[in-house]
Amino acid sequence: MQQNQANTDQPQQASSGKSEEPSLVRVMGPWLLLLFIVGDVLGTGIYALTGKVANHVGGAVWLPFLTAFVVALLTAFSYLELVTKYPRAAGAALYVHRAFGVHFLTFIVTFAVMSSGITSAATASRAFAANLVDSVGLSFGDGAGITLIGLAFMALIAIVNFRGVGESVKINVLLTCIELTGLLIIITIGFWAIAGGTGDISRAFTFKTDIDGGIMWAVIGGTTLAFFAMVGFEDSVNMAEETKDPSRIFPKVLLAGLAITGVIYVLVSISAVAIVPPNELGEGETPLLKVVERGAPGFPVGVFGFITMFAVANSALINMLMASRLIYGMSREHVLPPLLGRVHAGRRTPYIAILFTTLLAFGLITFVGEVPALGGTTALLLLAVFAIVNVAVLVLRSDTVEHKHFRTPTFVAVLGVLSCGFLVGPWTGRDPQQYVIAAVLLAIGAALWVVTMLINRATGEHVQGPDLSGEESRSDG
Repeated sequence: MQQNQANTDQPQQASSGKSEEPSLVRVMGPWLLLLFIVGDVLGTGIYALTGKVANHVGGAVWLPFLTAFVVALLTAFSYLELVTKYPRAAGAALYVHRAFGVHFLTFIVTFAVMSSGITSAATASRAFAANLVDSVGLSFGDGAGITLIGLAFMALIAIVNFRGVGESVKINVLLTCIELTGLLIIITIGFWAIAGGTGDISRAFTFKTDIDGGIMWAVIGGTTLAFFAMVGFEDSVNMAEETKDPSRIFPKVLLAGLAITGVIYVLVSISAVAIVPPNELGEGETPLLKVVERGAPGFPVGVFGFITMFAVANSALINMLMASRLIYGMSREHVLPPLLGRVHAGRRTPYIAILFTTLLAFGLITFVGEVPALGGTTALLLLAVFAIVNVAVLVLRSDTVEHKHFRTPTFVAVLGVLSCGFLVGPWTGRDPQQYVIAAVLLAIGAALWVVTMLINRATGEHVQGPDLSGEESRSDG
């Protein structure tokens, strides 16, 4: 039985009378998918990284964000070809498995993507807790209170995720509108100040005078940080089995979502440095709050603090939604244990995968907390994955499917490989700690792969390559 029957109301029965696992339900149209992408990309990054990027380049904060946008756009074209060719859950790992057929590589790619999502969500959960404590004036003698609030918040995310993607995406719509409002407030304050003569737009075209290695390397260093603010678009391919007619709507929706976020980032960056000098913007952890305080003294700062908190919450929701669907998809392809691919008969959601990813997030919140250089590590892992995906799209050119799909120009995929591979290297000035964190995460992944293979051997489970003919999910019935 094919999975394009996902829009039925009840679990299907096989002709033999044996009950099959229910499939995912298609609820996402173009507008919900657009808001999902915009909300996922905007997330925590732009609210937290503007000042850190200013520390690298000075006033031209918009340039690293623009460069990161271009790099992300190159890889987005490769994802568009693959998701319209093989509209299935699991995304990058599924494409890599089809291209190279190496189970270990598939597992490591899966673990890298999943780890980046869960780690980001766990950190966002702690950030949510910290913002809540500051906003309502709570006082804790140690970090235990923030940890407990973070765990409670992550449990709430799990409940929303279990309720179903329809509920999750509807909440995403609300949170996306809130975080968009916060960024539009920054843009409005900035341009109002520029028009009134209190903002200095010339700062946006100045660079630090003491840059080591020159302006180009400063921009590259800033881009390695700014790229964290661009990631998220790749999460949408994991929702392919819950999207209506994905082969048709994905290209225009994904490109539109990236364009919207790119424009917003540039305008926010210009507004921020026009009001707050770059050296001051780079101090502390709340750069945009400084913009509100300096540019609009009468604006209630607490309100903007809550907007930031909701923006962080949106990042956590989408990352956990992505991670659970990624685990579900890989289980369905027999790369992970079949238990993780079970779908709840009533809610039609991958409840075991949701439980598994939530427990991992609990562990990170409790025992790791806010890992230094987390944003850079997340970008590092995903840039490495993106480089492999850009290679995979070229390898899979010889694999044909019966339905029409998007095709990216070859030179775009090649540029994607080169740009992502370049930004992974230590020559960019990346903090060495990021490589250590990434190495530890991948080592954990390798250990889990060995355990999974031993379990499969003991149970007699033979792992086969995934069926990516593209015909299962081509239409929504």
